[in-house]
Amino acid sequence: MASVMEDPTLDRHFKGHKDAVTCSDFNPNNKQLATGSADKTLMIWNLNPKARAFRFVGHKDVITGVQFSPAGDLVASASRDKTVRLWTPTIKGESTAFRAHTATVRSVSFSRDGQWLVTASDDKSVKVWSVHRQRFVYSLNQHTNWVCCARFSPDGRLIASCGDDRTVRLWDTSTKQCINCFTDYGGSATFVDFNTSGTCIASSGADNTLKIWDIRTNKLLQHYQVHSAGINCFSFHPSGNFLISGSSDSTVKIVDLLEGRLIYTLHGHKGPVLTVGFSRGGDLFASGGCDAQVLMWKTNFDALDYREVLSKHSKRVTPEAPPHLSDIHPRGPHLHSARSRVIEVRPQWTFDWLPEQPLLLKAPWTVSVTTARLLRFYTETVCVAFVPQTVSVLEGRLTLTEDKLKECLLNQSHILLIQDCILFPCVSE
Repeated sequence: MASVMEDPTLDRHFKGHKDAVTCSDFNPNNKQLATGSADKTLMIWNLNPKARAFRFVGHKDVITGVQFSPAGDLVASASRDKTVRLWTPTIKGESTAFRAHTATVRSVSFSRDGQWLVTASDDKSVKVWSVHRQRFVYSLNQHTNWVCCARFSPDGRLIASCGDDRTVRLWDTSTKQCINCFTDYGGSATFVDFNTSGTCIASSGADNTLKIWDIRTNKLLQHYQVHSAGINCFSFHPSGNFLISGSSDSTVKIVDLLEGRLIYTLHGHKGPVLTVGFSRGGDLFASGGCDAQVLMWKTNFDALDYREVLSKHSKRVTPEAPPHLSDIHPRGPHLHSARSRVIEVRPQWTFDWLPEQPLLLKAPWTVSVTTARLLRFYTETVCVAFVPQTVSVLEGRLTLTEDKLKECLLNQSHILLIQDCILFPCVSE
């Protein structure tokens, strides 16, 4: 039985940037946090309080994206100076510059195997790079305006991208073709990412919305409108159960994806929140914004060992393998409507004040979290996770009924045979 869920708490406050904090990422080893800023510097914060931070200088303009490699031995950064840099996150801070884009590079991200980088740019292109060869490999060019974000799927077979042309696109990395296009945005699509199982993508918009799609069926699963201004960034919890988002309304929101509702609003930034991100273990998350602050929070969602939680969750909620390209349809552009089978969450309250100190507010309709989770687990278990088992039980009962029927027919034939013997006894010679 899981322990009672506790509220997130502010753990540390990093000061060092002189301008807006635009991007962030935790090292997979859980020992470092990287942040990029409009002050043109990359900071590597060591989570050990006794270790000092590293400041890396190399970019000639605003740093717009940052991510650690899966092994944690490299940091990639993107910049308005049209370059991508690979850094070693040590005191030396050596870097190599990649040049292929002709305008601001908005985002940079590693494939899960660490072999490739994908970048998105204002030159309307998505580009893929070889990390070891340190060279540009190919370009994806169907966006018609600035591309804000691009991410690899967990298995590396797909790329999701979004941009100011109000579309989210899915690309096949083997054929280099766009295989799907989501087009129902009322403004720029600002950020996109895959969930941990690779079966869904989430995308955020300047129209204050956050949408989650099942890429196997093209169905819009959830639609949140909990912010009062554009969403700049979001991050899936490694379990896939939670998502945090940062907005120009100065707040960080946490939604429970299993229960389909907003559960926390965090007030800690004075101005737009530009970046949020969970650590790989899910026990921490960071936020940064226009106030040049970097805040690190303890999740406290569950006191259980997260590895155990993730293992149980993957077995219970996502028994299917990651999607195959043949599962994704249609091949051409497809207009998606938010009117059918959508969980839509809208706040019924607003706050027009901002406290001096970071403050956490729980959604007013939050009931006992333990009770809600038990109810949700029961619903998930009975209605979702065990549906295949239910079908199996019904099939078993049908088979048993058929066997009983056969047995009855056999007994009936034996009875008829006995009656024949009584009515017409055989005469032995």
